[in-house]
Amino acid sequence: MTRQKMDSTAVAEKLASVAGWEIDAGETALSRQFVFKDFSEAFGFMARAALVAEKLDHHPEWKNVYRTVDVRLTTHDAGGLTPLDFELATAMDRIAASTGLQG
Repeated sequence: MTRQKMDSTAVAEKLASVAGWEIDAGETALSRQFVFKDFSEAFGFMARAALVAEKLDHHPEWKNVYRTVDVRLTTHDAGGLTPLDFELATAMDRIAASTGLQG
């Protein structure tokens, strides 16, 4: 998977494939808030997502408070969004759907 920064057209096309994710004004990052049933479900999501991130060698910026996980994805060395960000977002969506996602 490439670490080359995507142009605005490519970002808009890819954004359509990841429902619930938002792009910041500068098109440099994707973000989403995941809310789970409880802390255990949220932590389980993070553990499973961490394994995918490690495999991709692409790591999220995230924060966990009780049952909520806030995620921000960007490719720092490319200065913005790359296909890796969308690949990790898609994987996180799949993991969340099987982990007890509440909203």
